[in-house]
Amino acid sequence: MRFGYVLFIGSLMTAGVGEGADKKFQHTPDELKIWELTNLERKGKDKMPLKLNPALSKLARAHSENMAKQQKQDHTLDGKTPFDRLREAGYKYFKAGENIGSADGGTIDMVMKAWMDSKGHAENILNPDYAEIGVGIARDKDGVTYYTQLFAKPRK
Repeated sequence: MRFGYVLFIGSLMTAGVGEGADKKFQHTPDELKIWELTNLERKGKDKMPLKLNPALSKLARAHSENMAKQQKQDHTLDGKTPFDRLREAGYKYFKAGENIGSADGGTIDMVMKAWMDSKGHAENILNPDYAEIGVGIARDKDGVTYYTQLFAKPRK
């Protein structure tokens, strides 16, 4: 399994994503399981649960799909960082971070364990400043699975 993480702290002014945005987006059972396991990890460390945001999940899934298409695990694809993708989607945030991973086989539990065993990934998962999460999963033509967690503290 290969994993990466990125964290950005700062203030960014962009057009907002409305509360009703992406109501038609449907999470897969595996995406929901990652969200649930993430909140279990947070609960175990007395952190508030993360709200699952469909707009963030749409971005996370699109990034996982792009990694799968290119068969490349990276935070920056096509010259765009996670923060570029957030800005282009109009998501306003104070703070954002991203965990990515890929695995040929394995289970969601194994992916979460690998993230929690990695200092940077665990810091993103347990960061008390984050309030929302998006989760996206995609598979490439060879069956390798790509995972993205997109964390944020939204601007109100």
